[in-house]
Amino acid sequence: MHRKNVSLEDEDRSVDGSRRSFLKRSAAAGIAAAAVKIGDPVAVAASQPVIENGIPVEKLSIKFSVNGKEQSLSVDTRTSLLDALREQLQMTGSKKGCDHGQCGACTVIIEGRRQLSCLTLAAMCDGRKVTTTEGLASGDKLHPMQAAFIEHDGMQCGYCTPGQICSAIAMLEEAKNGDASHVTENIGVVARGQKLSKAEIQERMSGNICRCGAYPNIVAAIEEVQAGGAK
Repeated sequence: MHRKNVSLEDEDRSVDGSRRSFLKRSAAAGIAAAAVKIGDPVAVAASQPVIENGIPVEKLSIKFSVNGKEQSLSVDTRTSLLDALREQLQMTGSKKGCDHGQCGACTVIIEGRRQLSCLTLAAMCDGRKVTTTEGLASGDKLHPMQAAFIEHDGMQCGYCTPGQICSAIAMLEEAKNGDASHVTENIGVVARGQKLSKAEIQERMSGNICRCGAYPNIVAAIEEVQAGGAK
């Protein structure tokens, strides 16, 4: 009996291909399971895999509102909201800083809550309302937070500024809703519409990094908006 000779290289390639195929299927299944768990309908919206560069890719069709405008996209199940905004919708205001959720430069507002778009799958935004820095102004009229950042010189290079401003706007809403922070003295009696101290603002904004060190000016801008200024 003759046995076909198989090189170690061929065996490695076969194992490697099987591993990659298994990981792709597992990732797609995991995303679908997570979507079902959080109540999103994306799990049943997946189309048949398409071939891109010789690799099967799971695609989803999603519809969501971005800055008040309805958008329909076909996205890879692994696509982050940040990449969908920047690469498919050409909304480059949200910046890609660390891409690991550590700098806050990509912060956007989803359903009134600030979120890191680099750690949010685009598929999870199906049916939701997303606000980016491009949607804050009303025509030529700046949002009060944008005006305050300019007035107090709350930026230098400006790279982190879109995320800082989106985070600051949503953070003040959190305070109005009575959400506590790490430095809240008594989380059992957090009042709605609370006026934040400087320490509270600094703590609540700590996830947004400014490499230029404009923190005092950023805090001053937020304090002014909180006090009703920068109209």
